Amino acid sequence: MSRTAAKDPKTPRSRGALARLAPGQPVRIRKGKKTLGVLIATQDFMLFERLIAEEEDRLDVKAAMKALKEPGSVPLEKVRAELGL
Repeated sequence: MSRTAAKDPKTPRSRGALARLAPGQPVRIRKGKKTLGVLIATQDFMLFERLIAEEEDRLDVKAAMKALKEPGSVPLEKVRAELGL
């Protein structure tokens, strides 16, 4: 990750410093030693979103498989009858 100092992002000097960073590389935004955020390329963000969705799907399938193994399941016909379907 590249490093540059930009004390005030409104100044032309700071905007130039940000523009000189390597394209496609993440930019860490810090205040002192604390990281406040990270700027990433759009394609990296889209990949990140896809990975999150895939992990959520994996966890949903895992929970569903666990629920199917639990004793005391109710047949679909009984549920339909109770709901009047």
